[in-house]
Amino acid sequence: MSKFSLLIANYNNGHFFEKCYQSLISQTETDWEAVILDDGSTDNSLDIIKQITQNDSRCKIYQNEGNKGIGYTKRRLIELSEAEICGFLDPDDALVPQALEIVLKTHEENKEAGLVYSNLIFCDEHLNPKSVHKGKQITALDESYYNFNGEISHFASFKKKIYKQTSGIDTFLKIAEDKDWYMKMCEVAPVKYIDEDLYLYRIHNNGISTNKNTEKALYWHWVALIKMAERRNVNIEDLFVQNYVSKKRYEHVTNTLGRVKNSRWAKLGNTLGLFKIFKYL
Repeated sequence: MSKFSLLIANYNNGHFFEKCYQSLISQTETDWEAVILDDGSTDNSLDIIKQITQNDSRCKIYQNEGNKGIGYTKRRLIELSEAEICGFLDPDDALVPQALEIVLKTHEENKEAGLVYSNLIFCDEHLNPKSVHKGKQITALDESYYNFNGEISHFASFKKKIYKQTSGIDTFLKIAEDKDWYMKMCEVAPVKYIDEDLYLYRIHNNGISTNKNTEKALYWHWVALIKMAERRNVNIEDLFVQNYVSKKRYEHVTNTLGRVKNSRWAKLGNTLGLFKIFKYL
């Protein structure tokens, strides 16, 4: 049995998979399996992935009968995995070479921890690093654990025996299924943050929770939060009111900002170099 199961849910991302796979075969820890589940891709992703991994027995490839969604696919990946320690890796992303070695060492040193996670590196569409997003050690079931600011993020790995103490990944969730199971893991066992930059996160237009899908991801995050509130019998109504911005209010602010930007006084001030912030309006 492998030490670590890498769980890869694919939908139309085969054209990105080459760098993902290269990052796996470059790992300093070589005792791993990659469980790849295609969620009914409508392109040639499956053929590309099979071609890339053709001689590597560590890669096990499966396919859903039609498109089932990210929640179903990730839950099924856990069921298909063999290792006691697992972690999700998206096919359009990659790991730094020491990622698995560092994560496994941290799990070994923190046997009580159900979830181990690190920092991620935001990259452009070609996987060139742009900036680092730092995680945060969660010590209580407070607002940090709600994960508004990505306190828990990639590279997130877990002990399967502790994951099984939760209700598992919610198949109803279309996006933000990770926020849901992160919270569940915090509720049943301690979690451990590694202050290391282990995960290369690609930003591109078709990303499930980036760019054009950002607001959808926020909606599904709130669905996960409401389910958490029901599970723990806590009231998050005030929290929602504090964070919610109505469309009417948003449009009012946008229109006001537009009028300021287009006023002749603002343009004159910009010409004279008085408004350094003008270009950011």
